[in-house]
Amino acid sequence: MHKKIASDAAAAALSSTLLDWYDAHARVMPWRVGPAERAAGKRPDPYRVWLSEVMLQQTTVAAVRDYFRAFTDRWPRVTDLAAAADADVMAAWAGLGYYARARNLLKCARVVTQDHGGRFPDTAEGLRALPGIGPYTSAAIAAIAFDRPETVVDGNVERVMARLRGIETPLPPAKPELTEAAAALTPDKRPGDYAQAVMDLGATICTPRNPACGICPWRDPCVARATGIAADLPRKLPKKPKPTRFGLVYVARHPDGAWLLETRPDRGLLGGMLAYPSTDWTEDAPADAPPVAADWHDPALEVRHTFTHFHLRLALRTAITDAPPARGRFVPRAAFRPADLPTVFRKAHDLAAAHLDTGFPSPL
Repeated sequence: MHKKIASDAAAAALSSTLLDWYDAHARVMPWRVGPAERAAGKRPDPYRVWLSEVMLQQTTVAAVRDYFRAFTDRWPRVTDLAAAADADVMAAWAGLGYYARARNLLKCARVVTQDHGGRFPDTAEGLRALPGIGPYTSAAIAAIAFDRPETVVDGNVERVMARLRGIETPLPPAKPELTEAAAALTPDKRPGDYAQAVMDLGATICTPRNPACGICPWRDPCVARATGIAADLPRKLPKKPKPTRFGLVYVARHPDGAWLLETRPDRGLLGGMLAYPSTDWTEDAPADAPPVAADWHDPALEVRHTFTHFHLRLALRTAITDAPPARGRFVPRAAFRPADLPTVFRKAHDLAAAHLDTGFPSPL
């Protein structure tokens, strides 16, 4: 009993120390209500919190800022996003990666609008019932938007907890242990600010390499700092090597300058995205499967791209043809923006443009 009281008191002291640090050093982000604003009574917009958390999954803050601003300028409320055309949202997402997030974004916005009157549920349990929202995202939204005392654990938090408590079990097996350590420190008061504080600590001080232990607010109780192993934690099991897949990508233009494009099937990698036709991506040599009859040219160029689970190498084929396509459609030059393509196909466009971007009439 006395030990638990002492443990609770120590946890409260750690949380209080971190919140004091956050009040002075919180990062300024376009989706965040800072500690001073929060103390003055301003509440976070659950829509902006949700949108930022979905965008930030497996993506850096630096990469997300401009996308977030563009989305919220164009669709300032969840009801606006719910009413948007699928193609417009997928195009706006292009380049951010992990495109299933964009499809789930639309599904979630429409469920919130149609089934919840445009208001997000205010509990982690209610949020988890929405499309595309898992345990981490539901906890983050519940804590940050609604000040629920949920335990929010991302990669930054795992690293901080591993070092603070000296947890040497490697990831991913260590996840339950790290989550338990994080839960023990989650306060009932200001849990939203606390969740953001731990993530900020991991992003700015307790970094993967060369952690700035000397200016860390938790430097004194940190087990890894005391034992000199901070830079070694969290430990990780060796990753399996990524396989390499191969394919052909076909970039064709009509004599009037239109580009041959298709919308990929909703299911699967890059589902629902605008793309150039390509073969299947396999670990064997690809079989030629052009989408339209043409005198296809091999410029001896290759697109290289890495996805989460594999490397991809696409051999480029180019052509100019007015034959009716068996796959895809010719999109007028004036109606096409290469920026609307996902990154792998934008790479293909950039490689092919030098071969196909001259000698066409001006767009109407």
